[in-house]
Amino acid sequence: MNSIELIELIGRGEDSCTQFKRNQEVTNAKSLVGEMVAFANSKGGRLLIGVDDSGSVIGVAPDDIRRINQIISDAATDFIRPSINPKIDNVIIDEKLVMVINIPEGISKPYMDNEGVFWVKSAANKRPVTSREEIQRMMQRAGLVHADEVPVEGTTLDSLDDGHFNGFFQKQHGRSVKQALEDSGLTMARLLNNLGLAKDETLNLAGLLLFGRDPQRYRPAFVVKAVSFVGNDPAGVKYRDSEDIGGCLRDLHTRTMSFITRNLRRLQSDKDFNTEGDLEIPAVAIEELVVNMLLHRDYFISAPWRIMIFDNRIELISPGALPNNLTIENISNGVSVIRNPLIASFATKELPYRGIGTGILRALALVPDFKLETDYERNLFMARMARKAE
Repeated sequence: MNSIELIELIGRGEDSCTQFKRNQEVTNAKSLVGEMVAFANSKGGRLLIGVDDSGSVIGVAPDDIRRINQIISDAATDFIRPSINPKIDNVIIDEKLVMVINIPEGISKPYMDNEGVFWVKSAANKRPVTSREEIQRMMQRAGLVHADEVPVEGTTLDSLDDGHFNGFFQKQHGRSVKQALEDSGLTMARLLNNLGLAKDETLNLAGLLLFGRDPQRYRPAFVVKAVSFVGNDPAGVKYRDSEDIGGCLRDLHTRTMSFITRNLRRLQSDKDFNTEGDLEIPAVAIEELVVNMLLHRDYFISAPWRIMIFDNRIELISPGALPNNLTIENISNGVSVIRNPLIASFATKELPYRGIGTGILRALALVPDFKLETDYERNLFMARMARKAE
């Protein structure tokens, strides 16, 4: 970084990627570690030492340079877990030296300080992560834990829909659950544990959502809230149709598709009078997006899916922004990361899902102008499709 670039950076003030510190504030490793951890856990950033909060360049005295370098080294290696590798640039502005500590976005998230505190950026400030849910999401992004593997407190083997699970097992294994238990000498709990659907005698989230009798009894937020509005304003108070859709994933898929298709028009185009018209948006494209919405949401967020149908568009909204380093461009080119691997592995047998990352590509081929959006502030992902004019 040269002096002109640094002047421009300072002129923009502190933000989520830039923080100022006077050299007098850098007294020990603990005085820097929170900011460094927050940058590594977020999108990376620069810590400017020798600049006060107002953006005035105070500079770092020559005698302080070696001392601060040692503090930075100690913070990065001994006070942060896992350790990070910041890069330091010394830049001169008006004969005053500013130390620019460049901290890249970490590749081994989540990072914490030596007291076990996770820090993240919050606008121009930092904050500790204290909620269990947010810590779980950080662990999920790092691939250290998956929401679908977590046992659901209060569930038992009786929470299983026996008819649904038995039908699935018979179709996949060519024999009934009863016969399998007799042949193997296993208990029902052990069979479910072996399949990855339970922990001891408690269903995990995958077991509950795939084969639970009443999943919303234990996870009431996991419903699809669907509304067909009059007009195009999401704040509108008039609607044509509304439904809170519950059940297991198979039922959520079936009923969500039913809600959407019954609220779309059928266009006759050049079809014969006695032939049913085609949906204004191809059903295959809708199905790909509904399956994507159900399987790839962030299940550590206690919030519903939302389907909003307006006169000019449809919006499908999932809790959880894109994970890891995925971008809209990535997924539009077939790149995928499976956030819920257990659910996804069973979904290939329960839903119209192949699990090879081509669903978005197929939807784009059918509806080239549909839009995807990932919102990190509101922590959600949205697919938006325009409706055809009558």
